[in-house]
Parts: sequence; structure tokens; C-alpha cells
Amino acid sequence: MDEDLREKLTKIIEGYAEIEEKLGDPAVLADQREYTRLSKEFANQAALVGKANDYLQACRDIDDAKEMLGDPDMREFAQETIAESEAKLPALAETIKVMLIPDDPADEKDIIVEIRGAAGGDEAAIFAGDLYKMYVRFCESRGWKVENLDASASEAGGFKKIEFKVKGDHVYSLMKFESGVHRVQRVPKTESQGRIQTSTATVAVLPEADEIDVEINEGDLRIDVYRAGGPGGQCVNTTDSAVRITHLPSGLVVQSQDQKSQLQNKIAAMAVLRARLYEKMLAEQQAAEGAERLAQIGSGDRAEKIRTYNAPQDRVTDHRIGYNGTYNGVLLADGLADLIVALQAADRARKLEQAV
Repeated sequence: MDEDLREKLTKIIEGYAEIEEKLGDPAVLADQREYTRLSKEFANQAALVGKANDYLQACRDIDDAKEMLGDPDMREFAQETIAESEAKLPALAETIKVMLIPDDPADEKDIIVEIRGAAGGDEAAIFAGDLYKMYVRFCESRGWKVENLDASASEAGGFKKIEFKVKGDHVYSLMKFESGVHRVQRVPKTESQGRIQTSTATVAVLPEADEIDVEINEGDLRIDVYRAGGPGGQCVNTTDSAVRITHLPSGLVVQSQDQKSQLQNKIAAMAVLRARLYEKMLAEQQAAEGAERLAQIGSGDRAEKIRTYNAPQDRVTDHRIGYNGTYNGVLLADGLADLIVALQAADRARKLEQAV
């Protein structure tokens, strides 16, 4: 028996009972935000507590059986009980260790993705457009819904910047690994001499926050409306439908112009603002957790150089785990799914080492 695990599971069960008691507290019942948080925590821990009880019961059965070994009439029964209970422990322990891997509180959330062309001029914008198409293919393959929020198209093709929302099942748990700097090495379409150029684009994947996660005071906002530019329908280009929102305490500025009405653009811009404030809050929490959090694969740092797409060598390398795929397979086809599975596995293995 693992005494350290036994002690840890006892504390988890005690904590679970405390949460259950709090859920019946009138003060908690009157605080919708706190009640929602505790209810979610209680539900999330139910399966772990069930396995913890199974493990501790097996341990108690072993302890009780050992006390019977001195009785000749009970010795055979005690030995059988010990053997049966000890046989259960390894599988239970492994299951529990996996369940003890801390959940990312944002894993279940929908996301807002921002892609920006960075170094490389027109080619960076074209690359940003390629990344956008790659993500749309991946999302559609999983049955997720993609909704464009704001875009600044490049005359050469692609986007200087594009923001879009993705809705679906556990979207952030998969897409969070994409935050960072993506680098492409290839001959640009605009290059007449056939020279290979290196360009970059940044990707930020933000978990979409709701009002329970982030409270925004309307008095802290400056809202400006203006006429949308670029292609669009008659309403888009002839009315002040675009919306820019400035969050005065933080200085964050967001905008939306791709929706059909001013109200829809305001809703879209508020979703982006709430996501960015939530990201800021999570970043502050993670900084407090120290270097251990920074070592995780899905750290979400948009300045981290995570991946190189090399067209001449038909290779894509993810620098965090040393994964190699093909340029044509990942960027231009459906190979991103295999890469994300590899990132998930590496992240899970690293967390498992730290779980117990």
C-alpha cells in the first residue's frame, strides 16, 4: 500500500465532504457565483472520490484481514482477503493518479483565436491566412462551429490580422497548444528569384469567458462606433455598424466590424474583451504558481516559438516535443489532428509525473 497516496486520498474525501456541507449553507445559496463554482467543483470531483473510497476500502480490508491472521480458524479467509484486496490496488492507484492530474479550468470552454502576420511583410500575412485555413479545416472535422469576428485582409492575400470564435465540445483543451509564434520557411509567391524566406505569424488562443468568470463594469468602458471598411454588404459599409471598445482600467482595446449590425458587433467585441481580461487574470494566477507552470507544454505564451513549417523539406517540427510531421500534411491537409494528439500525450505524461 502507498501510505502517501492513502493520506492524500483521505484529505481529498474530507475536502469533498466540506464542499457538500458548504453547498447547503444559506450564505452560499444566496451567492450565485460562489454556489456555481462550488457545484462545478463538487461534480468534477465525484468520480475521483468514488475511486478514492474504493482504494481506501481495499486498504481497510487488508488491515482488518491482517489482524485475523493470528486466528487459526480465520487465517485462510484472511489470506484470501489480503490477496484479493492487494490485487485491486495497483490498477486503482494508476487510475487515481491519472484522475489527480489537475484539470485546466478553461478546458471545457469555447475559444477566441487571434492570428497576426508578424515578420515577413506580405508573406507573413499569406502565412497567417494559411494558418487560418488549417484551423478551420481542423475545427470543421470535429463538428465545431467557426464564426469570424474581425479581420484585416492583406492586398497580397491572407490576413494582417484575423479573429474568430470556435464553439464546440472541449475546444480549448485541444486548441490551447496552438498559442505562440509559428514560423514558415518557403519561397514566397511574390519572390521571382526563387529564394527561400522565413516569415512568422503569432497565434493567441483565448478561452471564452462568461460573466461568472469576469465581471465588467459598464462605467469602465468607452464605446466608439464607426463605419466598417473592406468588403461587406450594404449595411456594413454605409452605416456606423463597427464597434470599438476601450477598457479604461486595463487599457485593452477591442473592435468588431464583420457582423451585420452595431448590436452584433458590440456583442462580439465584448466577448473578445472578456476573453482577454480572463486571459490576463489566468496569466497572473500562473505567474504566482511559478516556473512549474511555465514548464508545461500548453503554457499559452504567445511569444513562445513553438513550430516551424519548412516547405522545401516538406517538414513541420514542433519544437516543444520534437514532433516531426509533413508540411503538406499539417499545413495543407488534415495532419494537425495527429500533432495535437502528440502534444496532449506529452502534456499528460508531464502532469502525471507531478500529480502524485
